Amino acid sequence: MFLLQAPVVRSLETFTAMPGQYRQARRSTWGDANQGGRASDSFLEGPVFDDQGNLYVTDIPFGRVFRIDPRGEWDLVAQWDGEPNGMKFISPTELLITDYLNGLMVLDVTRGSVRPFLARRNTESFKGLNDLCFDRSGHLYFTDQGQTGLHDPSGRVYRLSPSGRLDQLLSNVPSPNGIVLSPDEKFLFVAATRGNCVWRMPLLADGGVAKAGQFFTSYGPSGPDGLAMDEAGHLIVANPGLAYVWVLNARAEPVEVLRGPAGHSLTNVAYGGEGRRQLYVTDSSAGEILFAPMAHTGMPVDRPTS
Repeated sequence: MFLLQAPVVRSLETFTAMPGQYRQARRSTWGDANQGGRASDSFLEGPVFDDQGNLYVTDIPFGRVFRIDPRGEWDLVAQWDGEPNGMKFISPTELLITDYLNGLMVLDVTRGSVRPFLARRNTESFKGLNDLCFDRSGHLYFTDQGQTGLHDPSGRVYRLSPSGRLDQLLSNVPSPNGIVLSPDEKFLFVAATRGNCVWRMPLLADGGVAKAGQFFTSYGPSGPDGLAMDEAGHLIVANPGLAYVWVLNARAEPVEVLRGPAGHSLTNVAYGGEGRRQLYVTDSSAGEILFAPMAHTGMPVDRPTS
């Protein structure tokens, strides 16, 4: 990669760490398949903020969702037999969750109750859902990653319309992961983790995609994961294998690199704080939330209109 100007490099700071009462290192079915069988006390993902400034995160291997208040205090909201990953609010009190084990699930954060939303497509089970986003019209885009990779580039991306129509937009992605729309909603970005890159594709007038291209290419043992967008059009990319967060301009050039602790796994990102000018990052390997102040405001996270 040739850059006319080197990116600004900054270190992420620790916002909060999972309290000891929620930590018990043990093996899990998900960890056996996805973490080399190592024992762990958590694997954090799916950060999203509510209207009161509370941060919600998932714990994939142990089926937990936590709420973290603005002071950094943790509270267990729910736990079930699932493997929850990405989350977005669909109402002030309900989260729609991509559950690797169960499909799309809805969590009522006031009651801690979970119910199915969409478990299968045409009676076919999903490979293993990963992340999701909404557009301003209420269309839901979500990734179906499973165990796909360069050996099996059959990961899928779906769009669910407000009327309930489910369309498969892509079926050939090596490990589709994070997903986000451009500020004008004309382009869809998908992290292809095992391809170590981010795909970019125009959204056509009829809702389909065409001319999918490779927007950004990373390197290292594990590629791009969670994605976010700021109002200036910068794409924010969590890169677990490098413990980096890339801040990319419209030419996919890194203008900033936010660094976490070496050897850690930074999996996902969300804007929060006053004016959405703080970027929060899940450090999944450590059970911590990192953060950094940002120069530009993060895009608001859309949710369906009631």
